[in-house]
Amino acid sequence: MGSRVRDVMVEDVVTCDGETTLETVAERMLGRDVGSVVVTNDGNPYGIVTESDLIHAAYHTGRPLAEIPTHRVASHPLVTVDPGQPIGTAIDRMRSENIKKLVVVDDLEVVGIVTTYDLIRRWGDVSADIREIERGRVRRSDKWSTQQ
Repeated sequence: MGSRVRDVMVEDVVTCDGETTLETVAERMLGRDVGSVVVTNDGNPYGIVTESDLIHAAYHTGRPLAEIPTHRVASHPLVTVDPGQPIGTAIDRMRSENIKKLVVVDDLEVVGIVTTYDLIRRWGDVSADIREIERGRVRRSDKWSTQQ
């Protein structure tokens, strides 16, 4: 069976409610070294605020981030994927929605997030494995050619 979303997702997702200020969101992003925060409404995932959203809000409103609630700038509806879906499904959804972060939800509960970086990192690992396999083949074929 191929890789699933659960194999590449990051489980530690930062969340906040829609009334949390963008200043607090920025502090959480910096403190947790993440590029996004999932926004909830009554405990259910509602939207997402990214670093880019913070920059746009600060620039376009001219207001301090401490005055702007997240629900004003959160991207919604939230684009999600099930943890059991193939990675290809996540990639297709990211491409069709033109997004870089996909929230992983199981029965309306946020269980992870997968980003383009996570996918690149995963394929980087696969590429390294393939290179090692190829090196092994070369070594074996070299060994066999010297024994002839």
